[in-house]
Amino acid sequence: MIHKKTILLTGATSGIGYEMATLLAADNHLMIIGRNRGKLDEMKKLSANIDVFEADLSVPQAGLKLSREIATHTDRLDLVIHNAAIQNEARLTDADFDPTLIAGEINTNLTSIIELTHGLLPLLQKSDAGLVCNINSGLALAPKTNSAVYCASKGGLNIFSQSLGYQFEGSGLRVCQAFLPLVDTPMTEGRGSGKISAAKAAQDILSGVAAGKTVINVGKVKLLRLILAVLPFVARRILKAS
Repeated sequence: MIHKKTILLTGATSGIGYEMATLLAADNHLMIIGRNRGKLDEMKKLSANIDVFEADLSVPQAGLKLSREIATHTDRLDLVIHNAAIQNEARLTDADFDPTLIAGEINTNLTSIIELTHGLLPLLQKSDAGLVCNINSGLALAPKTNSAVYCASKGGLNIFSQSLGYQFEGSGLRVCQAFLPLVDTPMTEGRGSGKISAAKAAQDILSGVAAGKTVINVGKVKLLRLILAVLPFVARRILKAS
């Protein structure tokens, strides 16, 4: 697995982030980011190796502010796992669609990741093998009808990750993406069926990171990629109705 690294993990107080934190905390210096101070304080009790930072990544320029705070706390960073995400289900055509939520969803899922990655580059460059791992979704490959803003932000994250990987070539830094199927987390409560557990998703992500993979396809995403390659219209129809 992953040992003796300095790691930053966003969205760590519940779901997949919490499961990754419990796996990483025993043998790494782990800095976790969350919005809820009470939950962060509980996370700190898991291990003396955990430091906590309160930040709401939906707020404009939150990633910039957070990167400056992290830089005063550590002089090195080996791994950044961008896990925090928001998904609003409403359609733009719904009478109750709230356009004031758009910016916060994009800030959390994309803008803050770009800001934070840029701000942390000086720390990552001090590592022997700095890595940025972006937690993505199968919906970045083929969208569903609901959650258009979420799908767009995850599609943008996919393209950003690929381009950033090009920029890192020859530098010693790397980028990886983990593409997830439907996972049983608080964000997906009451939605869909056939979910995998957050613990399984976390284990698969970290195993892929440890193996040096650039693309980590979790669960049914492996099948989705196969269908997209052979029968793309079928894959899009399946995801459209999901």
